[in-house]
Amino acid sequence: MILTAENILLISSILLFAGVIASKTSGKTGIPALLIFLGVGMLAGSDGIGGIVFDDPSMTQFLGIIALTFILFSGGLDTKWPSVKPILAQGIGLSTIGVLLTSFSLGGFVYWVSDLTLLESLLLGSIVSSTDAAAVFSILRSKSIGLKGNLRPLLELESGSNDPMAYFLTIAMTSLITLDDFSIIEIIPLFFIQMIVGAVLGWLIGRVAVLTINKINLDAEGLYPVLMISLVLLTYTLTDLLRGNGFLAVYICALTVGNAKILHKKSMMKFFDGVAWLMQVVMFITLGLLVFPSQMLPVIGLALSAALFLILVARPLGVFLTLIPFRYSFKEKLFLSWVGLRGAVPIVFATFPMIHGVEMSDVIFHIVFFIVLTSVALQATTLPLAAKLLDLALPEGLKKKSLLDIELSDDVKNALIEVEIPKEAAIAGNKILEIGFPNSCLIVLIHRNGKFLTPNGETELLEKDILMIMVDDPDQDQLVKEALGIK
Repeated sequence: MILTAENILLISSILLFAGVIASKTSGKTGIPALLIFLGVGMLAGSDGIGGIVFDDPSMTQFLGIIALTFILFSGGLDTKWPSVKPILAQGIGLSTIGVLLTSFSLGGFVYWVSDLTLLESLLLGSIVSSTDAAAVFSILRSKSIGLKGNLRPLLELESGSNDPMAYFLTIAMTSLITLDDFSIIEIIPLFFIQMIVGAVLGWLIGRVAVLTINKINLDAEGLYPVLMISLVLLTYTLTDLLRGNGFLAVYICALTVGNAKILHKKSMMKFFDGVAWLMQVVMFITLGLLVFPSQMLPVIGLALSAALFLILVARPLGVFLTLIPFRYSFKEKLFLSWVGLRGAVPIVFATFPMIHGVEMSDVIFHIVFFIVLTSVALQATTLPLAAKLLDLALPEGLKKKSLLDIELSDDVKNALIEVEIPKEAAIAGNKILEIGFPNSCLIVLIHRNGKFLTPNGETELLEKDILMIMVDDPDQDQLVKEALGIK
C-alpha cells in the first residue's frame, strides 16, 4: 500500500475505532483495556493479520513523549493536595529511592543470568523501574477500587511522580554506554539540576497558568482548554531546553493548576481526561505496531525470568526498604508491591537506546515489551482480588459517591448557611474569584432581586445579595463572614 494522507487517516481511524470498541469487552473478560490496545496494534503490525509495516522508533518516541506529557498532566490535575500532603514523604521516597533500588536489583539479576553487559543490564533495569501512570490511573479509576487508609493517593502520587526518575536513569545509562566523555561523576549534579529546574519551572508555569486563565477573559469557553494545551507543551519544552526534567515540571504544573481556583475547572478536567484517554489509545496501539512478536521468541526465557524477578523481588525490595521509616503494615507494603504496574512508559523509554545506537537495543526493547505484557496481564487483572485478600478494600457502601458528591468534587459539604451582603460592603463589586474565599466553603446560590442565580468564579457580588454557602461544618459561619468582610 502506498502511504498517502488519506491512507494514513483511514488506517489511524480504523485502529482507534477498533481499539475503543475492543476495550468494551474488558469489563466482561477482565482483560485490561490497555492490554487490548496493545493487542490491536500487534494484530495490525507486520507480524499480525494487518501487515502494516511500522519500524520507526523516533516517531514512536515522539508520540510517546507527547502522550505521556498529557497523561501526567491529566493525572496531576485530578490529584487533590489535601489527600497527597499526608503521604508526600512516602511518595517522594518511592519515586526516587524505590525506583533506584528496583532498577539496580533487576539490573544485577539480568547481568547474572544473561549475556548483557553490566551497563546494558542496568539500562534495562532503569527502563522498567517506574510504575506507569497511565496504567495505574486507568486501573484504579476504571475499576473504582476503594482502598483503606492513604494507599490510593500514595499509589497515584508515586505513579505520577516516578517517571522523571526512571527517565533520568535511562538517559544516564544510555549516555554512559554511548558517550566516551560522559562519566559516572557527572550523574549526581545532573540529577539535582534536572529535578530542581523541573520542580521550580513546573510550579512557576502553573501559577502563571492560573493567573492567565482567571484574568484573560476569553470570548469562548472552548478556548480555555486550547490555552491550557499550549501551556502544557510549553512547560515540557521550556524545561527540557533549560536542562530540567520536563515530565516532573508537567506533573507539578498540573498539581498547581488542579488545586487552585480557576475558571471552567470542571469542564477543563473533563476535557483533559478525554485527551489522556486518546493519548493512551494512540500510544499503546503505536507501540503494538512497533513490536515484532517473532523477535520476542529468542528472548522469551530471559524476559519471563526478568518479569517474575521484577514483580516478586525487585519491586517488593524497593517498597519494603523505602518504607522502613514509615508506619505501614506488612499487608499494606505487600499490596503496594503488587501494584507495581508497568505500562507503555517503559516501552517508550526503550526507544531511547534504539535511537542512540546501543548494540543490544533490539533485545532490550523486546524484553521490556514482554515485561510490560506480563505485568499488565498478571497484576492489573488481580488488583481487586489482592486488595480483598489482604483486607485492604473498602466495603462497597463506602466507595459509592452520591450525585451531589460528584458535582461538588471531593470537598464533601454537610451544612448550608445563608449570608446577606450589607450596604457599602467592601466586597461589593468584586468577583468571587477575587475575594479569597476559603477552600472548605462553596457559594452554591445567590438570591438577587427576587431571582436565584447560579454563580461561577466570574460572578460579581452586589449589595443585598443573599448567598447560600455550603460548608464543611456549621461552626464555620464566622470564618465565612470574615472572608466576606462582614462583622
